[in-house]
Amino acid sequence: MSHHVAIAGATGAVGREFLKLMENRNYPLKSLKLLASSRSAGKKISFMGEELVVEELTPQSFKGIDIAFFSAGGSNSKKFAPSAVDSGALVIDNSSAFRMDEEVPLVVPEVNPEAANRHQGIIANPNCSTIQMVVALQPLHKAAKINRVVVSTYQATSGAGASGMQELLDQVKAYHENQPLISKVFQKQIAFNLIPQIADFQENGYTTEEMKMVLETQKIMSAPDMKIAATCVRVPVLRSHSESINIETETKLSVEEARKLLSEAPGIIVEDTREDGGYPVPWDVSETYDTYVGRIREDISTTNGLAFWVVADQLYKGAALNALQISEWLNSHS
Repeated sequence: MSHHVAIAGATGAVGREFLKLMENRNYPLKSLKLLASSRSAGKKISFMGEELVVEELTPQSFKGIDIAFFSAGGSNSKKFAPSAVDSGALVIDNSSAFRMDEEVPLVVPEVNPEAANRHQGIIANPNCSTIQMVVALQPLHKAAKINRVVVSTYQATSGAGASGMQELLDQVKAYHENQPLISKVFQKQIAFNLIPQIADFQENGYTTEEMKMVLETQKIMSAPDMKIAATCVRVPVLRSHSESINIETETKLSVEEARKLLSEAPGIIVEDTREDGGYPVPWDVSETYDTYVGRIREDISTTNGLAFWVVADQLYKGAALNALQISEWLNSHS
């Protein structure tokens, strides 16, 4: 079934990925409306051999729209998503605006697709780091019940949008030209560096990004008692997030059993040969659809423990692709 579709935030990093993926996946469109702020209105973007004109995002933008993909920031989602719903559109929102709203399903199709059916006009797309983690956790949790997760992320600069990527490139260029390295997007220099802070600090010492991974994972997996601790780190990588994950399960899972479960799970590619280079890395995974898992091994510090490495393109699976997959799942199950 084809739809009349709108993209709010069409000129941003994720908005551009929506267009690329729709073209690559032959997404069923009757029409496509591109929406952005007033300063971007009038810009032309090429799509499927046509030049589409970007329109200003307003409450009246959604008349006749069936599905509205939002990637325009949380404040714009809160401001304009209700208008889209009132106009009859289904909103799939990529911001954090509605993720923890009890009335809004938070969906990863490989994990909890049926939750999408409970929507009341809005479906939330989870945080990029949460998405790839729960895709990898789900088959192991189903088999042996995960009690505890410790995760450290290695998040690419594209997680901060196009300006984040550009700041890394500008700093590398400045370094080679013996010029000052200027930081505007990130808290510290990102070139040749690591920054153990993504988003703002909370009273408990964790950042909002880290707490998103905790709370969103518990909601998506319907596991409110799952204990999760996250450390989120920005790294000088252009695209694709990586995660080092340790889990403790209620019953013992061998490495061989885990590898088999992960290999057979939807949306996962296991790359785990225990030889030099036999694991996924962000450069290779960029602009791919799946979640890659490698370095699968026993966590020798605990009884029922496993450790593994997860990499995924956070602009694709961590954002635009997951949103499209939600709509595709609804389309095929309507």
